[in-house]
Amino acid sequence: MRGTRRTRLCLAGVMAASALIATPAARAAERTDGHLTDLVNPFIGTQDEGNTFPGAAVPFGMVQLSPDTGHNTGYDYTQNRVRGFSLVHLSGVGCRIGGDLPVLPTTGAVTQTDYAKYAAGFRHADEEASPGYYRVGLDSGIRAELTATARTGVQRYTFPATGRANVLLNAAQALHRPGGSKVEILDDRTVRTEITGHGFCRDTGPYTVHTITRFSRPFTAHGTWDGPKVTDGARTGGGGAYVTFDTARDRTVEATTALSYVDAAGAAANLRAEGGRSFDAVRRLAREEWERRLGTVRVRGGAPTLRRTFYSSLYRSFLAPNVGGDADGRYLGWDRRVHRARGFTYYQNWSLWDTYRTQAQLLALLAPREARDMARSVVQVDEDGGWLPKWGYGPVETNVMSGDPVTPFLTTAYQMGLLKGFEERAYRALRKNADGVPPAGYPGIGREANAEYIAQGFAPYVWNRPLAKMGDSDYHHGASVTLEYALADAVLAQMARGLGHRADADRYAARARNYRTVFDPATGFFRPRDASGAFTGTPDPARAPGFHEGTAWQYQWLVPHDLPGVVRLIGGERAANDRLDAFFAYDRLLADPGRTAREVWVHGDAYAYYNADKYNPMNEPDLIAPYTYLATGQPWKTTDVVHAALTLFTDGPTGMTGNDDLGTMSAWNVLSSIGLFPIQPGYDTWGLSTPVFDRVDLALDRRYWPGGRLTVTAPGTSAAARYIQGVRTDGAPHARTYLRTAALRSLRTLAFTVGPRPSEWGTASSAAPPVLR
Repeated sequence: MRGTRRTRLCLAGVMAASALIATPAARAAERTDGHLTDLVNPFIGTQDEGNTFPGAAVPFGMVQLSPDTGHNTGYDYTQNRVRGFSLVHLSGVGCRIGGDLPVLPTTGAVTQTDYAKYAAGFRHADEEASPGYYRVGLDSGIRAELTATARTGVQRYTFPATGRANVLLNAAQALHRPGGSKVEILDDRTVRTEITGHGFCRDTGPYTVHTITRFSRPFTAHGTWDGPKVTDGARTGGGGAYVTFDTARDRTVEATTALSYVDAAGAAANLRAEGGRSFDAVRRLAREEWERRLGTVRVRGGAPTLRRTFYSSLYRSFLAPNVGGDADGRYLGWDRRVHRARGFTYYQNWSLWDTYRTQAQLLALLAPREARDMARSVVQVDEDGGWLPKWGYGPVETNVMSGDPVTPFLTTAYQMGLLKGFEERAYRALRKNADGVPPAGYPGIGREANAEYIAQGFAPYVWNRPLAKMGDSDYHHGASVTLEYALADAVLAQMARGLGHRADADRYAARARNYRTVFDPATGFFRPRDASGAFTGTPDPARAPGFHEGTAWQYQWLVPHDLPGVVRLIGGERAANDRLDAFFAYDRLLADPGRTAREVWVHGDAYAYYNADKYNPMNEPDLIAPYTYLATGQPWKTTDVVHAALTLFTDGPTGMTGNDDLGTMSAWNVLSSIGLFPIQPGYDTWGLSTPVFDRVDLALDRRYWPGGRLTVTAPGTSAAARYIQGVRTDGAPHARTYLRTAALRSLRTLAFTVGPRPSEWGTASSAAPPVLR
């Protein structure tokens, strides 16, 4: 079988030029001066359901202050009316949440309380955004500017000269489903609110946020509203409040709003800790913080568009998870009690089914201190509330998505050295999660189908099973859930072995082979099995039920812990490569990579998950799939597929491949562009593919990366020379298609030699990634 490769190597070398990599002339025109924040376009992904937001935030900030235009997750570039600038957004999620306390400046009498009716028009020509800053000119003649600290949002409004310049604070409307609100005008500069909401894909919740807003000068009039009724001069209400300023001489009004998930005292303390600065001072500090964060990665080479999409993706990768505790360390736990984080920052918002595949690894690499606190926060969720989270928003379990994503998330942290000091605490929580299900009184479902999975080796597909709790059900996705549980067991076995729990390690390693139980030899694909054990549903792998947001074609590669086992099930290496080629439409890809990516792979909108036999670069189940070729002796095809997929990232509003899901897709872009990708999520294996830049310098935290820096080079990488001829690690030849974290941690240089045709590099059996046993 190896003898057939050389012919294929030559044929693959004729692959059409990709626009991803700059020509020599473009590289010569590269600018290395200026600010990295100038390369970020926050509008990327604000159209076609990328669901990003353009507003102001600092890295991992609790407050993400942004305009809402009527879209269910906040901002839609195709709309042209702002309903308000609200405090809470999640970057790239697919369901409504947040949008708390939309604030809008107006002039004249206050007669409307529905923000869909009093919304202000605007034009994109009078709008700009950069990390930590947003500005827009409203059709009313008012200019609105936004910036932020970790726990406060700062607004500056420049009004026309008028005696009726208003700021409306709407406590009753948000992106989520309202659950009650109240507003209090405390004095002639201060407004306090309490807002309860619930929602996010299902009717989950509730959660409560507390805010306090302090204006830069006294207002001259005020009032509140309940429903449609506005009461001038009132100080309390259940819907919202307005405050009025005289801007005949001084046309500018600034306001700082602090947020707390704990209580009103927490919001006030956050305001004291982070407020008190001018708008310009806060904006400058936010920009400096983003410069430091983006400066952990310095690239050379690449066309301007490529650098903009790269740094914009890096920016979005640092937006979540979010600070969840107050400045004094207090936070609201999953037991609905107030706790205090001591020695770490408490984080929240866990889109784990998405982020365990890419973003968790990127943060462990570039932001290990924060990633350690994030892992500790997830363990704290178990210790406070009784179980590990699945998809957590604030202090609420939503049960959105399926499988067991928290296990590879935490084992990634373990393998990256981030759990030192609380490894056993984390392991106890993971072991409980892996071997049981949460009690009936707990809101989370955990590994809901675990009893059947442990007893029979598979999670049954029961499509009409009533929901036991709000959210998604693992029983509705039995085939993909079996694969996800098996992956979780495989990586937990590695952690158990590392900690000396040998019996557990052997038990989980045996369960990791359960993926075989849902493989149907009659069709050659994974299929769901019903409660009796019979394969069920259509045998067509493009239409079979039981797979969450995907098909059997797409999920067949989600066994990264044992790809050789999958290859054997399929019928051997040649059969597997033929199927991979069909899956990626490889012949068409050779002729026209960009068109194939857009017209063959992207077969619908961001939510078109089903009825497809091709790669879906827009969704999580396929994020690792291009790297499967590293295990089948054809690593050059990984470069071909990855670089074609990277063309889907552009520097305009439509430049996202589907929902960003709290940085998941953005992190895929960053890691794949560098040439290092976590091909076994939950473990510590980094697959190698051709970088798209001549040089990448990573500034690393010496407490976790002793060398303090890693330089990745691929001199001459271009559309005409994109194939790996050889790899050197600190000058020594490296023949394998991967690196382990221990090796990566010791390196200073990772050097790729590239050329116009595929080579024999990485094609030996010994070069393939390891099997986790």
